[in-house]
Amino acid sequence: MATHNELGRIGEDLAVDFLMNQGYEILERNWRYRKAEIDIIAQKDGMLSIVEVKTRNSYYFGEPESFVSKKKMKLLIVASDHFVIKNDFDVEVSFDIVSIVKNTQITDIKHIKNAFHAF
Repeated sequence: MATHNELGRIGEDLAVDFLMNQGYEILERNWRYRKAEIDIIAQKDGMLSIVEVKTRNSYYFGEPESFVSKKKMKLLIVASDHFVIKNDFDVEVSFDIVSIVKNTQITDIKHIKNAFHAF
């Protein structure tokens, strides 16, 4: 079985493919600002999507998306603000989660749009 880091990379690759198949343009992967890392920054129909990818190998401990903490949300919000200002974007921003369960038997991918809002 893949190690934790390998599974995360596989999950991000699956998420990119999934989003591109849904018509998203991938602008950045693993974009960093200070302590934050945005897994995927994508754009579709004038909406900028800040995407956190959560990949697990089972549902044993719950849905992957339930592991996005409030701290992580705050970091994503700060980093996305910096990205928007730095690139002079004038768009709406959606904070999305791509939740993936991947093992030898299944590959389940769920895209949760507007998973959380800036607070």
